[in-house]
Amino acid sequence: MKPELKRAYDSGKLILFAGAGISRNLGLPEWHELISHLANELGYDPKIFNTYGTHLSLAEYYKQKKGSLGPLRSWMDREWHRPDIDVRSSEIHTMITQGNFSRIYTTNYDRWLEAAHEAHGVPYFKVANAADLVSLTEDKRHIIKLHGDFDDDTSIVLDESSYFERLYFDSPLDIKLTHDVMGNSVLFVGYSISDFNIRLLFYRLTKMWGRTGLATARPKSYLFTNRNNPVAKEVLGQWGIEMIVSEEDDPRKALADFLEALLA
Repeated sequence: MKPELKRAYDSGKLILFAGAGISRNLGLPEWHELISHLANELGYDPKIFNTYGTHLSLAEYYKQKKGSLGPLRSWMDREWHRPDIDVRSSEIHTMITQGNFSRIYTTNYDRWLEAAHEAHGVPYFKVANAADLVSLTEDKRHIIKLHGDFDDDTSIVLDESSYFERLYFDSPLDIKLTHDVMGNSVLFVGYSISDFNIRLLFYRLTKMWGRTGLATARPKSYLFTNRNNPVAKEVLGQWGIEMIVSEEDDPRKALADFLEALLA
C-alpha cells in the first residue's frame, strides 16, 4: 500500500474510478458477447462481423440499420441485470460501498454500484446527465456515470458518434469531473491499462495543470492492476498516474485484497 494513497483515502481526498472489471466480478457479459449479439441481430456470422471494425463502429452500424440503439439497450439491460445475480455476494462491491469515497466515477452502464449501495444502506446521488447535477448536495456519495445509464437511452456512450461527442470533453459531467480531480487523488480499479478514455482524460488534465504553472501541486493518481506493463507504467507516469501492480494472478482476488488493505 502506497503511503500517499493511504493518506489520501484516510483524509477523504480519494476519488474512486470504477471500470468494467468491477461489473465483470459479477459475471456480466463481456464485449465479445455483445458483438456476437449484434452480429446475430443483423444476420452476420459473429466471427466475421468482429473483423469489420471496433465495437464502437459495429454499434454505430447497428444503430444505422435498426434506426436506434433502443433494442440493443433493452437487451443489454436484461442481460446485465439478470435476476440470478446477487450483488451482496460480491466482496468487491461491498467494500466499495463501505469505503471512504465521496465520489465514485464509472464508465459502466449497469446499476450494480447503485444496487450495492441500496443493499448495504449507503445513501447516494446518481448522476447520469446534466439534469441530475441540479439536486446534488454533499451529504451523500456521488455516483457519476460518465458513459451513461440504462435508465436514459440518450446518455449512453456506446456507438462511434456518441463516443466522438465525448472526446470534446466539454459536457457538464466533464466539467464536474475536472473540478473534482483538480483537488483530489484518483484511484482507477477495474480498468485495462490500454483504456483510451482514461489516457485521454489524464493527458488533458496534465496539459491543464501545465498551463497553471503549478503542476507540482497536482494530487497523484493511481491505477491498480495485476498485470505488469513497463511501457504503460512509463507513459501513464508522465500523465500523473502511478501504476500499482499486484503479484496475484486472479484479478478478482487481487482487487479484493488491495481494497481490504486500503479500507483497513
